[in-house]
Amino acid sequence: MTETELPEYPMTRAARCPFDPPPALRERQRDEPLGKVRTWDGHTAWLVTRYADQRALLADPRVSADVTRPGYPLTGPLRTGGGTIGFILMDDPEHARLRRMVTAPFAIRRVRALRPAIQQIVDDLIDGMLAGPRPVDLVEAFALPVPSLVICRLLGVPYTDHEFFQSNSRILIRRTATPDERGAAFQAIYDYLDDLMATKIASPQDDLLSELGARVSAGELTRREAAGTGVLLLIAGHETTANMIALGTLALLEHPDQLALLRDGGDPSTVDSAVEELLRYLNITHNGRRRVALEDIEIGGCTIRAGEGLILANDIANRDPDAFADPDALDVRRDARRHVAFGFGVHQCLGQPLARTELQVVYGTLYRRIPGLRLATTLDRIPFKHDGAVYGVYELPVTW
Repeated sequence: MTETELPEYPMTRAARCPFDPPPALRERQRDEPLGKVRTWDGHTAWLVTRYADQRALLADPRVSADVTRPGYPLTGPLRTGGGTIGFILMDDPEHARLRRMVTAPFAIRRVRALRPAIQQIVDDLIDGMLAGPRPVDLVEAFALPVPSLVICRLLGVPYTDHEFFQSNSRILIRRTATPDERGAAFQAIYDYLDDLMATKIASPQDDLLSELGARVSAGELTRREAAGTGVLLLIAGHETTANMIALGTLALLEHPDQLALLRDGGDPSTVDSAVEELLRYLNITHNGRRRVALEDIEIGGCTIRAGEGLILANDIANRDPDAFADPDALDVRRDARRHVAFGFGVHQCLGQPLARTELQVVYGTLYRRIPGLRLATTLDRIPFKHDGAVYGVYELPVTW
């Protein structure tokens, strides 16, 4: 078994199709689907590229998501002090305890009740684009405001402060940011939400931060835990969905036959399947899911020893030909619901019902209401986010 450098995402589009994982990951999946790589700090970790292996490991209780455990393959220096970013980097029982505090607002029934409000947000933003000048940057005018307005409404965060938390969240997910820059950005959002939590405790309203505040008052949560959970939900609630809206639109514009199926089909099930296929095809999280083994694990003909790190590259897993036929093709009629874009197991994304609903409303509305939507530039001039943990485009000029 050879030990190689962790495959990196190229900084320019010339190296690959902008929607595809790095060719090195495809080669690893074919030739050495489970092997060791060197990480940024000189340590080694297992790179897991097969779909079946990833599902098995993500569901295995012998695998830990705790970022503080020795052997965990960090993406950069671990910041100490200050608040913590919620429960996603914890193990049970603490993970389950904190996650349980915010499960209800993301339940399918509660999210379904939000759908008319999401539809109104989408329609209002499209009205604004249609009434304004052309071309327009779809990121600024539509892709970023949709999930930002939704998560602000759900949490009870004033949307007038969106530039503050969006600018700081961009620093947190930028690969080139220094630990000090990330620490300052995190602390700024944390302090903002901690102050807002105090207001919600004193004057509760009908929102998620007020619910967390009530749990603080009841002694079920500390202020630190509540504010950290708020940071997690605020950042995850707009960054990922915003990038999926813009990048998904670009992918469809580059595949006009698939766009036509989605735009002209008139069948809600086509919209639903298109959402799942775009989630599978695009895979906007580019650091892989990071874990560490708690015990020796036999898998794929290899032995992962206790204390060894795991990097589960979900983008290439969703392009595994053993899981999805013709995986590099975008096919909005494909049944792609088994993808791992939201993870798997106990750490599967809490907000996936909300993300799915937002994307269903967007993909089912935007191209129908603006049927002539097209790029206002060429693909090679679009600035892609190769410098971030969440992939997408910085801007997307469109016209019609």
